Amino acid sequence: MSDRYSSLNLWMTTSRIETLVDGIFAIAMTLLVLSIGVPTITGHLSETAFQQQLWALWPNILCYALSFWILSGFWRTNHQQFQFIKRSNPTLITINVLWLLFIALMPFSTEIIAEYGGSYFTANVIFQLNLFFAGFIYILNWQYATRRGLLDENISEITIKTLNISSVILPILSIIALVLSYYVFAWSNLVYLIHPLLKKILNRYVNNSN
Repeated sequence: MSDRYSSLNLWMTTSRIETLVDGIFAIAMTLLVLSIGVPTITGHLSETAFQQQLWALWPNILCYALSFWILSGFWRTNHQQFQFIKRSNPTLITINVLWLLFIALMPFSTEIIAEYGGSYFTANVIFQLNLFFAGFIYILNWQYATRRGLLDENISEITIKTLNISSVILPILSIIALVLSYYVFAWSNLVYLIHPLLKKILNRYVNNSN
């Protein structure tokens, strides 16, 4: 009985983790829209003034769209990971909960950069560090699952290598964006748009090298 209890304590299903991940992502991606805000018109109310205030929101809309895109990428790659992670344990759960802490923080850091990213370096630091730690813990999640034997026994070495390489792209891009933001402020965030291209290039490289 004690052996059975010990085994149940060590190995757990991943379904509850995936359910929590889906819920947090749904909430975080929905709350991102609040970073756009609503136009505030002072003085004489007119159609022209309203249009000008709407146009002034384009940096906020860009930050919203970019963060939504980044979170959707995180969600897709997390889904890819858990296609192969078949078992769980308390440590893996803790890693995922810590990862979700930074995912849930994205609406806050997005609003910070939308409002102040074009003027203050510190605002960009908050956003880039949010993504860096989310990306770093994402790497940690995959490395831990790989080394602790939590993966599907039939997974190929090339798949493991592909996910190893693709998982480091976002943290590297966040460091590059952090450096660039010292010079070009919020424009540095456009670096993240090359993430799918880099992922495709690296995946092709891994496949060709094997």
